[in-house]
Amino acid sequence: MNLSPAWTSVLNEAGFEAFHWSTVGPADAPDAELFNWARENEAVVFAHDLDFGALLALTGAVAPSVFQIRTQDISPKVLGPRAVELLNRFNAELDNGALIVADELRERVRLLPLSR
Repeated sequence: MNLSPAWTSVLNEAGFEAFHWSTVGPADAPDAELFNWARENEAVVFAHDLDFGALLALTGAVAPSVFQIRTQDISPKVLGPRAVELLNRFNAELDNGALIVADELRERVRLLPLSR
């Protein structure tokens, strides 16, 4: 919910199957509900929210994967090409369980569970 629904068209046009949470579940759903849906549907959580990385760390979860944007300008117009490039480059890691944190210049990839 913390990223614009415009991201879905950017990701869909790049060949990913993307949904904005607002079309899947209630806007006030707890993070755990979104996580459970993503895990059950083998989806990657794409977010600007730091809570998802913390939730992965606290629970020792092996899924779902999380792709986290850490920039001031989170618009798809500015960050879309970089996000698509990183999602493609780290596809295997995301398929197997990973937390990817990215900004305009750097990215960090950590395999799940984070307690390893």
